[in-house]
Amino acid sequence: MGWTLAELARRIGAELTGEGQREVDGVATLERAGPRDLSFLANPRYARLLASTRAGAVVLAPEHRGQCPVPALVTPNPYLGFARIAALLAPPPPSPRGVHPSAQVSPEARVHPEAWVGEGAVVGPGAAVEARAFVGPGCVLEGECVVGEDSRLVARVTVLRGTRIGRRVLVHPGAVLGADGFGFARDGERWVKVPQLGGVVVGDDVEIGANTTIDRGALEDTVIEEGVKLDNQIQVAHNVRIGAHTAIAGCTGIAGSAKIGARCTIGGGVGIVGHTEIADDVHITGMSFVASSIHEPGVYSSGTPLEPNRTWRRNYARFRQLDAMARRLRELEGLLRELEGNGQAGGRRGGA
Repeated sequence: MGWTLAELARRIGAELTGEGQREVDGVATLERAGPRDLSFLANPRYARLLASTRAGAVVLAPEHRGQCPVPALVTPNPYLGFARIAALLAPPPPSPRGVHPSAQVSPEARVHPEAWVGEGAVVGPGAAVEARAFVGPGCVLEGECVVGEDSRLVARVTVLRGTRIGRRVLVHPGAVLGADGFGFARDGERWVKVPQLGGVVVGDDVEIGANTTIDRGALEDTVIEEGVKLDNQIQVAHNVRIGAHTAIAGCTGIAGSAKIGARCTIGGGVGIVGHTEIADDVHITGMSFVASSIHEPGVYSSGTPLEPNRTWRRNYARFRQLDAMARRLRELEGLLRELEGNGQAGGRRGGA
């Protein structure tokens, strides 16, 4: 079904330039869009593509309106506007209801009549699947789990005992929620497993990427607050707490009992040491290493950027010498202070 540009502009609060009754029914890039597609320009480096686009309309910022040869929806945040329109133009397919014949649902489980349990899924005793929830093919829900209203476990998601998932949560394939945390006590040369007795609590409107793992707490719960967005292949260790509306990019590792504030953004490949605390509104760039707590909002970085190998090898050799260089520098500073002291003393004696 097509949408008129006038209606789309009204939906996202944009200013429309051009023919309001023109209809679009798809989305595409500036290069590939056709007359019935809507596109967007959020990154100025692609502004050069505006002149040749064949899109039916483009969502863009006010500074690019004059460069656009087709109708435009003008808004201060084009990417947000495009996201909202794309959800209208490409809604998810309607979810089925019921239980697939190949699914295994415990008689002691509770599946709402408006929910769906798909092919080969397993729902254990005491688990609850709430209204309009979708449990996709191959998913496993152990005992006492809860999947909230309108949540969607896409496929092969494993939800272990006692995990509670809120409403409108989206969990992508391969994610594991509620596995044991990495807890062991030393006994001489051996390790003794520490029982992991807590759970995992996931708030409303959370998204969890493919193959991301969230470990259960050792005693208290691991908590993912509302609106958190987790990319693919993230490790969240036991007793971590992630504050509301924080977004974390792929391959980040968060060690046990770390506390991350609200509205933070954490780039890909970041490592966060256990028992650290990160304040609200902290932004950490990719491949950084957080070794101690961060108490003030702001942007933080660590690591070294890519450079030619020959330069890197020279710098790395000097890096290994930094400790010796620092000691020599302290010695030289001490000698300099001593010489300055002697000079000042001699000057006073000469003046007398």
